[in-house]
Amino acid sequence: MELLLIFAFLAPVIVGVGAVVALDRPIDEPKVLTPPVPEPEIAPAPVAEPEVEEPPVVEPEPEPEVAPEPEPEPEVVEEPAVELEKPAPAAGRLARLRARLAKSNNVFSKGLLALLAQDDIDEDVWDEIEETLLMSDLGTDPALELVDRLKERVRVEGTQNPEAVRDMLREELITMVDPSMDRRLAATRKDDKPAVVMVVGVNGVGKTTTVGKLARVLVAEDRKVILGAADTFRAAAAEQLTTWGERVGVETVRSDQEGADPASVAFSAVEEGIAQESDVVLVDTAGRLHSKANLMEELGKVKRVAEKQAPVDEVLLVIDATTGQNGLAQAKVFTEAVNVTGIVLTKMDGTAKGGIVVAIQRQLGVPVKLIGLGEGADDLAPFEAETFVDALIAS
Repeated sequence: MELLLIFAFLAPVIVGVGAVVALDRPIDEPKVLTPPVPEPEIAPAPVAEPEVEEPPVVEPEPEPEVAPEPEPEPEVVEEPAVELEKPAPAAGRLARLRARLAKSNNVFSKGLLALLAQDDIDEDVWDEIEETLLMSDLGTDPALELVDRLKERVRVEGTQNPEAVRDMLREELITMVDPSMDRRLAATRKDDKPAVVMVVGVNGVGKTTTVGKLARVLVAEDRKVILGAADTFRAAAAEQLTTWGERVGVETVRSDQEGADPASVAFSAVEEGIAQESDVVLVDTAGRLHSKANLMEELGKVKRVAEKQAPVDEVLLVIDATTGQNGLAQAKVFTEAVNVTGIVLTKMDGTAKGGIVVAIQRQLGVPVKLIGLGEGADDLAPFEAETFVDALIAS
């Protein structure tokens, strides 16, 4: 039993000693087996594929460059040359008035001659004659004076023959219209400067039109003219005057600004007239209300400023003949503001009363120099006393 226990105790020791002995012995290194060198793989010879010729790439021919069509140049439309008008000669224009007045209800030819041709002219008839003369805008004093003259001649000559009475009336009217007045227009250069003509008047009497027509009268006389558009308050005035000038080849000096200083425009117009050696400078002015003192003073300023360049030789006052005695009130105020040297009576057609010529001249001592016969471009005529009276009493 004890032996068995001893053996059982010693058995693990013996085994351990054997293990130690085994550990003390050299251990053979394991053999490293060299891996076999793989034989090179022999690739099979490539089988040459038959060459397939690719068709040559045909590059498309480049499209020919199409040059862009040139843009058409803008067509230059030449403006037709403005054909200048040739104004009718001024001489003889007044004779046209005769036919117009003959067709109208002219108080001289239709009423006065009939009264004077009666067999028995008593006081009642003379009263009618006086009333007829007053209706002609002759004015009170000239009408009474003419009646007295006719009374005396009828009494002395003792005739009511229509032709004889017509002759008497013609002679007396010519005397009253006064052919001795100087009606020449101051439109001649002097001292190497142009004549300067100002045209004045109230609104609506036809001032700008009168300036345009007067330019035609002067061009017909071969005078070189410059227009000055000093009416800067009425929008269409400068354009209207320019059109009048272009029709006869006359230059217009104007301002591009509406409401510009009219005196400045007048100054420039005269300056241009001097530079171009013109014969006449015509200055159109704004329509003035004769009741506005400040506006009349401005008109005086235009005259003074223009005269810094050259003297103003003529101031023409335009009056609408159809306004009759109202035109006298306008004329008086204008003559106080500027030195009016001549009267232009416009709209002297069949509706106007010719007696206003005598009335204006009597009150102002200023001659009627021009007379407007109608709407035509050449319907402005130099005033002639005898021709005018003949037109009044034409039947």
